[in-house]
Amino acid sequence: MANHVSALKRARQDIVKRNRNRAQKSAMRTAIKRVYAAIAAGDQEAANAEMRTAASLIARAGRKNNIHRNQASRRISRINAKIKALKA
Repeated sequence: MANHVSALKRARQDIVKRNRNRAQKSAMRTAIKRVYAAIAAGDQEAANAEMRTAASLIARAGRKNNIHRNQASRRISRINAKIKALKA
């Protein structure tokens, strides 16, 4: 455990950041699952609506370095490809 005042403060800040990051990542995963559920159901309108929310959360996670920015881009791209395949 930290002994210095600055180290104690850093430990407190780390807890807050960890909780924020976990919540953000969890929300992102949930949004992705909703998109895939809409795709599996064949509902194109719902998939597009859920995609807008998911893309926003994924991009934000990439910007905040919760996930790598290339991974964020790849996830959005793959979801878009599945939605486009649903149209065909």
